[in-house]
Amino acid sequence: MAAVLKRVEQLSSRVVRVLGCNPGPMTLQGTNTYLVGTGSRRILIDTGEPAVPEYINCLKQALTEFNTAIQEIIVTHWHRDHTGGIGDICKNIDNDTTYCIKKLPRNPQREEIIEDVEQQYVYLKDGDVIKTEGATLRIIYTPGHTDDHMALLLEEENALFSGDCILGEGTTVFEDLYDYMNSLKELLKLKASVIYPGHGPVIHNPEAKIHQYISHRNIREEQILRLLRDDFDKSFRAMELVKIIYKSVPEHLHKMAEHNILLHLRKLEKEGKIFSSTDPDKKWKANL
Repeated sequence: MAAVLKRVEQLSSRVVRVLGCNPGPMTLQGTNTYLVGTGSRRILIDTGEPAVPEYINCLKQALTEFNTAIQEIIVTHWHRDHTGGIGDICKNIDNDTTYCIKKLPRNPQREEIIEDVEQQYVYLKDGDVIKTEGATLRIIYTPGHTDDHMALLLEEENALFSGDCILGEGTTVFEDLYDYMNSLKELLKLKASVIYPGHGPVIHNPEAKIHQYISHRNIREEQILRLLRDDFDKSFRAMELVKIIYKSVPEHLHKMAEHNILLHLRKLEKEGKIFSSTDPDKKWKANL
């Protein structure tokens, strides 16, 4: 079990974590939001969930304690536990100008509405740089968890804000495993000295953690490939694979496991290692 996170904590001379006060099975102790910079106006990364007054109080406390205001808001991806607090911040925390709220666009692009506020997102792109006093943040497109996911590199510390691509404990969920694995490999190349994750404690061994994430997925992938290759003449439904690979897992969890297996199968198909039949009931088979 990870150590209990403080609601407001200075993690470095440039980074203050404000806990989203929204604990749960998917959010762990809550969404980590971060004030970044050293000056009288700082960048806020992520905003927690809507209607969590404790979070707004913690954020106000942090702004007062560090004698600062919010320069702009950046959200790492569209999920509600990262974007949901935008409206409450805009309504409850005064700013001398309208808040500018930034993110990467959805892919494929679609209209996005910010709940309870008039302003629209200002869209960023991969490689953009955002500056504030004491901090330079570089945007890194890391799809997989979602199609619009970003990580941010704090250049002064070689520190990575990983959003939900890498968590402080456990593993994350994803929409597209092929993209997700490529994103992990890109993050590995950065050789970051520390990771500030979207949930969970600070990661002080980034390289080992990313290797662990990659290895975890590769082991599952090898199990699937071995099964398909060992029984080369047979086509398998996803649930048939689940019943073999997850045979020690209680049956009520098999549906969730099937979702996981399907993501692996789609990745392997993209890589040309397997193919699927066009049966109404989809089946999968190894390529020669």
